[in-house]
Amino acid sequence: MHLVLPDVTTTDRRAALKARHRAAILQAARDLVDERGGRGFGVDDLASRADIARRTVFNHFASLDEVLLAVCEQELSVIIDRFLADMARTPVGDGSRASMFEELESAARGADLAPAISGMYRIIGEPGKEDPKAAVLTQTAFSRVTERLRDEVARRHPGADQLDTALLVDSLMSGIVVIADHWLTHDGPDLTPASLTAWDALLSRLVHSVRSGYMPAS
Repeated sequence: MHLVLPDVTTTDRRAALKARHRAAILQAARDLVDERGGRGFGVDDLASRADIARRTVFNHFASLDEVLLAVCEQELSVIIDRFLADMARTPVGDGSRASMFEELESAARGADLAPAISGMYRIIGEPGKEDPKAAVLTQTAFSRVTERLRDEVARRHPGADQLDTALLVDSLMSGIVVIADHWLTHDGPDLTPASLTAWDALLSRLVHSVRSGYMPAS
């Protein structure tokens, strides 16, 4: 019996086509968000703009919400990559809860979170009682990013208690979701000097609130 090996060239071509279709879908979603705002379009609009068949959208994404989540993750990924790069430049501490918090605090202050949150607002709307779906999508996007941060902190501190690591990262990221909602309601989403100053003040307030759980008592 002869073993039939797959055609590598054909496999590569299919993978490249799949990647192009996914990129086209996400770019089309971005364009439609910019033109119509938020979730003001359907799958047919998306397929037409990406110049693909409707079924091709569902070959890559289970729903339109998943497409929008992927676009949000792109927005957040740019910021989180910067966040992680800043952490990588920070000397690794002694693995204590206090040192891990200081690393995350430094990275959070260095990352441009406000533009990412403003971008998410344009994509999925402001999370709140009037738009529960936006709240769910926002929580999902941040949950996926939180997992990346949790993994990075655990990698930097392999000897740290896993529960402490999870509580630290989740406390900070959950707080960022809360202050983001407050900021959008009262100051954003336009990125003006005043709104950015307001964001910095909210972040400082969050850090002060969470810090007591991770810093030794004076």
